[in-house]
Amino acid sequence: MANIEHLQTVNVPASTVYEALTTAKGLSEIWTNELIVNDQIGCINEFLFGGKGLTKMRVDELVTNKKILWKCVDSDPEWIGTTISFDIEEKNERTSIIFRQMNWEEVTAFFRLCNYNWAIFLYSLKQYCEEGEGLPYHKRKF
Repeated sequence: MANIEHLQTVNVPASTVYEALTTAKGLSEIWTNELIVNDQIGCINEFLFGGKGLTKMRVDELVTNKKILWKCVDSDPEWIGTTISFDIEEKNERTSIIFRQMNWEEVTAFFRLCNYNWAIFLYSLKQYCEEGEGLPYHKRKF
C-alpha cells in the first residue's frame, strides 16, 4: 500500500481551515464548484470536475477544528477504497494541516499525478484561507 502525504501551513486559525474543508462554500473555492456537500458523519459528498470525473466521499470522522476523514466510495478505480484525512493543529494563529490519501494499491502514473494535484489543492486552501480566493478546478488553466 502507498500513501500520499503533504504538510501545509496556513496563517489563520484552525476554525477557518476546518470551515473551508467542511462546507460547500469553502470546498467550491478550493477544489471544485460542482459539488454536493454535507458536514455530517455518514453522508456522501459528491465532487465533479468539468462535468466529468464524479468522485464520492463518505464522511467518516469530523472532529471540529482538528480532523476530517473521508473514504472514497466512488471515483476512478484507483481511488476507490482510499482514505483521505486532514489533521489540523493550531499554534499561535498558524495552522498546520497534514494531508494524507492512504491505502493506494500501488504507485502508478495516476498516483503521481494525484500527488501533484493534492499539492495544488493545499496551495488553493492556503490562498483561500489567507486571501479569500483559492484556485479551484474551474479557475485553473490547463
